Amino acid sequence: MNTGKSVFSQITNLYSCYSFNKIVSKYNGDFNTRNFSCWDQFLSMSFAQLTYRASLRDIEVCLNAQPNRLYHMGIKGNPTRTNLANANQSRDWRIYFEFAQILIERARILYQDDKPFSEELANTVYALDATTIDLCLSVFPWAKFRKTKGAVKLHTLLDMKGSIPSFIEITDGSVHDGNILDHLDLEPGSFYVMDRGYLDFKRLYEINKNLCYFVIRAKKNLKFRRLYSMPVDRATKLRSDQIGVLEGFYSRKDYPEKIRRVRIYDTETDKYLVFLSNNLDIPASLVADLYKNRWKIELFFKWIKQHLRIKQFYGTSFYAVRIQIWVAICVYVTVATLKKTSNISVSLYTILQVLSVTIFEKVPIFQLFEKDSDSNTTYVNPNQLSLFDYSTGH
Repeated sequence: MNTGKSVFSQITNLYSCYSFNKIVSKYNGDFNTRNFSCWDQFLSMSFAQLTYRASLRDIEVCLNAQPNRLYHMGIKGNPTRTNLANANQSRDWRIYFEFAQILIERARILYQDDKPFSEELANTVYALDATTIDLCLSVFPWAKFRKTKGAVKLHTLLDMKGSIPSFIEITDGSVHDGNILDHLDLEPGSFYVMDRGYLDFKRLYEINKNLCYFVIRAKKNLKFRRLYSMPVDRATKLRSDQIGVLEGFYSRKDYPEKIRRVRIYDTETDKYLVFLSNNLDIPASLVADLYKNRWKIELFFKWIKQHLRIKQFYGTSFYAVRIQIWVAICVYVTVATLKKTSNISVSLYTILQVLSVTIFEKVPIFQLFEKDSDSNTTYVNPNQLSLFDYSTGH
């Protein structure tokens, strides 16, 4: 990269200003805008995420501390607290949502050649789950959750390869997790791994009819009639592998075909776990391993909550909260893209920390991590969350 560019400018070069402006034109985002465009807003909010700014005043002070560099960073407007507050309050959040989809698609292409989930399984594997972000109901009255509590939910479909979110839906906290299954664009041949909160047989049957596979944890009150059993090695965690049908009028009506039930014993928790799947061919151990690797989406949620600004918000409106979350997702995906395109071997956490203190420096980004890349040894704080394997660099 050009050594005359700041680190922030090199990061924003990974964005497509042309694609962003097309989306802005689609929603008329810059209508009646004098000195603070949607692009200025996006860059300012990205700066806030990369440098852990705590408030709008914090963003204003830090950006205006380097006024002669703002233009070269791509910020041509005036990033004052008032301009940022007004932009977050009124600009259409769908601009940032659609731009995030472009960045996500590009990142997924970069990671598609990574090592597959298993040598026995070449299919794409997704984990589906939701996390709740608590809000004060008196400050965010639109974010209804409980009688005295507000919240928004971040429903995410995570591609296991590269830990890149392929689908994200932001709703208020009262929306049930299972409803999100209606909004997924199902990919034939793919696996969808879910917790028992998504156990809705009518919706699971739609997954089956779309030639997709699911692995989901069963509830304790499941009514199941065994048709036949397949042999299992009880020396392992497996206890049974059965093919059968659901019992109960509504369950059988919603899912009339055969379904597989795999039962294992988890030595760590001293519990028996039961999984359901519509794939009758893969090894039973692989069904259990698919569910076990669902922890990646839990790790993703913990990571973004710990390292990005999505728990404390710069504004209180419906638009402000969504804009901030979508900009945070854009930053996460961009850092993952930077890691891949620059062949950086350290974790995303380390990359974010280094970028946060060198954002105004004029040095090629790859040089910031050259020492770590050459040594192949990186200090790992056991209390920090990592979405990538240090041994492989992925």
